[in-house]
Amino acid sequence: MASSLLLLFLTFFLLLAAANGHNITAILDKYPDYSLYNSYLTQTKVCDEINSRETVTCLVLPNSAMAALSSKQSLAGIKNALRLLNLLDYFDPQKLHDLPRGTTLTTTLYQTTGNAAGNLGFVNITNLRGGKVGFASAAPGAKFDASYTKSVKQIPYNLSVLEISAPIIFPGLLDAPSASSANLTALLEKAGCKTFASLIVTSGVLKIYQSAMDKGLTLFAPNDEAFKAKDAPDVNSLSSADLVTLLQYHALPSYTPKDSLKTAKGTISTMASSASGKYDLSVISRGDDISLDTGVDTSRIASTVLDDTPVCVLTVDNLLLPSELFGGAPAPAPGPIALTPSPSPAATAPAPAKKKGKAKAPSPAALSPPAPPMSAPESSPSDAPVSEADKADEKISAAVVARSVGTLGTVVLASWAIASIL
Repeated sequence: MASSLLLLFLTFFLLLAAANGHNITAILDKYPDYSLYNSYLTQTKVCDEINSRETVTCLVLPNSAMAALSSKQSLAGIKNALRLLNLLDYFDPQKLHDLPRGTTLTTTLYQTTGNAAGNLGFVNITNLRGGKVGFASAAPGAKFDASYTKSVKQIPYNLSVLEISAPIIFPGLLDAPSASSANLTALLEKAGCKTFASLIVTSGVLKIYQSAMDKGLTLFAPNDEAFKAKDAPDVNSLSSADLVTLLQYHALPSYTPKDSLKTAKGTISTMASSASGKYDLSVISRGDDISLDTGVDTSRIASTVLDDTPVCVLTVDNLLLPSELFGGAPAPAPGPIALTPSPSPAATAPAPAKKKGKAKAPSPAALSPPAPPMSAPESSPSDAPVSEADKADEKISAAVVARSVGTLGTVVLASWAIASIL
C-alpha cells in the first residue's frame, strides 16, 4: 500500500514537470563549458525546436570542439550540425550502456527537416570495446569519431543532456548555401507571391530586405490571392511612403522561423516599427497553426518558402494591415438626438395646451396608466448594492482562489505523504 502511494505521488510530480516543459538554453547557462554551443543554439533558433519537443536528448560539445566545428562555417551549416546532435529519444548513461544488441539507430531533428537523404537524418549509437559508447552518422562506412564523455543533466524521461567528444559529421552536412545569396524575387514568384515580389522591387524595399539578410530577416509574403480579396485595400492608391511602410510591416528584422513564432509572447516589432508608430504584430498559436494579428485583421501562416539561418520566408493568406494605416478615422460625434435620453412613456404624451387663466390639474386620462402590481423586492437598493454580474464575478474570483489554494494544498500533501513513507 505504501509503495503504491509513493508511486502515485512520484507519477504526479513527473507529469507536473512534463507539463512545465524545458528550456535548453536556461539549463546550459549554468555550464560555462558549453557557452559557445549554447550561443549557436540561440543564433540558429535550434533551441526553439528542442524546447517544442516532449522528449529529446541533446548531445552537447565543449567549447573547444564547438569552436572547431563552427570555424569558417555558415550559420546554415552549423544549424544542420546542431540538429543532427539532438536525438528524438531519451538516452541516459544507463540506457547507453544497456543498448539491445549493443547498437541502435535513432532519429534526430535533422531528419524532421525533410532535407536528409536516405537515413542520413539518423545517428548510430554503438557500444565499443572497453565500455566506450560511440556516435556516428548513419552514412555507410562512417567512423565513430564522437564518443560519450559524461552526463550533464537529466529530466526523466523528457530531457537528457550528454557531453560527447566531437561533432557527428557526414559529407555535405555543412555545405548548406548561405541565405544571403538567395534570390528573393525568384523564390517569391515560385511560391505564388508575384504581386508582392513586384511591389518590393518597384518600391525599392527589396534593397532594404537584402541589407538585413546578413544579420536576420523574416518575411511574411502575402500570396497573389490575398491582393484580390474582397476586403483587401487598393495598394495602388497608397502614397509611396505608406506603401514602403506597409511592405516593411510584412518583415521582422530578425530570424524568427515558425517554431520560434510559436513561443512568441506579447507583441513583436516589425521593420516598420519606429518612433512614428508601433507597427507591431501579435502571434496566435494553436498547435501547429500560427496566425498573425495586426489589430485590424488576422492572417494565417500558410507555408515556409525558405528557412536558412539567418533568413526565413513564410507565406501568409491575407495582407497584414497595420492599425496605424488602416485603423480608420474616429467615428463622428453623435448628433443632439442621439445624445437625448429616450423619453419615458409619460413624456411621450402631448403636453396640454396652455390656456389663459387659472391653471387646472391635468385630467387623470392624460396620465400614464398605473404600473401593474409587482412583488416586493427581497431587499432595497441600499440593502443589496451588488449587481448580479458583480456577484458572478465574485464567485469566479473565489473559485480561482480556491483552485490555487487547492493546488498548493495538493503539493504540500504530496510532500508530507512522501516524507511520512520514507
